Amino acid sequence: MKIIFATEPIKYPLTGIGRYSLELVKRLAVAREIEELKLFHGTSFIDQIPQVENKSDTKASNHGRLSAFLRRQPLLIEAYRLLHPRRQAWALRDYKDYIYHGPNFYLPHRLERAVTTFHDISIFTCPEYHPKDRVRYMEKSLHESLDSAKLILTVSDFSRSEIIRLFNYPADRIVTTKLACSSDYIPRSPAECLPVLQKYQLAWQGYALYIGTMEPRKNIRGLLQAYQLLPMETRMRYPLILSGYRGWEDDVLWQLVERGTREGWIRYLGYVPDEDLPYLYAAARTFVYPSFYEGFGLPILEAMSCGVPVVCSNVTSLPEVVGDAGLVADPNDVDAISAHILQSLQDDSWREIATARGLAQAKQFSWENCTTQTINAYKLL
Repeated sequence: MKIIFATEPIKYPLTGIGRYSLELVKRLAVAREIEELKLFHGTSFIDQIPQVENKSDTKASNHGRLSAFLRRQPLLIEAYRLLHPRRQAWALRDYKDYIYHGPNFYLPHRLERAVTTFHDISIFTCPEYHPKDRVRYMEKSLHESLDSAKLILTVSDFSRSEIIRLFNYPADRIVTTKLACSSDYIPRSPAECLPVLQKYQLAWQGYALYIGTMEPRKNIRGLLQAYQLLPMETRMRYPLILSGYRGWEDDVLWQLVERGTREGWIRYLGYVPDEDLPYLYAAARTFVYPSFYEGFGLPILEAMSCGVPVVCSNVTSLPEVVGDAGLVADPNDVDAISAHILQSLQDDSWREIATARGLAQAKQFSWENCTTQTINAYKLL
C-alpha cells in the first residue's frame, strides 16, 4: 500500500486538525502495512514531516493580519481555489498507483484514488458560525471534495451521520476514525505543574479553564454569561482562564472579556505553547466547553485524560466524547451551564466520580486505534 499524505495542516499555530494530521502521519510512517509514504506539501513533495515550532506573538499577529488581508481579496481567493487543486493534480500526475489522503477537507483536482477527512460540516449546517468569506470558499471546495473522493473519513459518528443525511452520501464510502490526544495529557502532581503555574501566575486547582479557538461557534459569549452568574466570591476564587488562538472577530465577546478582566475574574492567555498545555489542564479545577457545534471536541478528551472534571454541551459530537463522565447542558441554557460550573467547582463527591469516569472514558480513544481504522479504510480502495 502506497500513500501520499498532505501535510499542509501541520503548521503553527497547531489547531485540532493540525494535531490530527501530525499524530496520524507519524504513525503511518512506521506502520507495517504502508509500503511507501510520501509527504506532499502545497504542490511538491517534502522529505520530512514539518516541524511545528512555537513562534513569537509577533509572528502569530502577522499570521492574523495576513489572514485578514486575504479575506478582503475575494478575486484572489477564488483564483487560488480554482487553480491550486489543478496545480496539485499536475504535480501528482505520475503517482496514480498511490492513495492520496487529504486530512483537512481539500483534495487535488480529480485524482483517481483520493481519500479526504471531513472533520465537520458546520459550513453547511450552521454557516452563521463562520465568516462569510470562509463559507463561500469552503462550500465550493467541499462539494468538489465530496464529488471526487473515493472515500470519506470522519472523526465522529455524529459527523458521519450528518454527511450521510445532508448529502445522501453512500454509507459504505464513509468511515469513522475517532481522534485521540497526546500521551502528554495525564494527571500530574502540584509539583510537576508548578513551573507552568508560576509562568502564568496561577494556583493549583485555582481556576476554571477553557482552551480552544476564540470564535462564535465555541459559545464563549455564553460561557462568560454563565460564569458571570456565579457569586463574585466564587469567580474571584476560581477565575476563568481562556486560552486559544484568536479567531474571527466578535466585538461583543471581547467587550465581555475586557470587562471580566477589569473585574478580576477573567484572564485571556492567548495561544499557549504545546509543551505548557498538559500542565495547564492538569492543574485546573474544572474544564468548561459549552460549544454550539463540534465535529469531535478534542479539548474535552485532553481534559479528561488529565483527570480534570468537564462541563460541556449536550449537542453534536460532544456526548459521544464525554460519555457519562461530565456535566452536559444545552449550549443556549446559560442558567444550566452556570449551575453545572458551580457544581464542578464545589461538589467534591461529584468531582471524584467525574475524574475516575473521565480517565476511563479517555482510554477508549488512542492514536493507535485511529491509525488502524485509517489503514483499514485505505484497504477499501
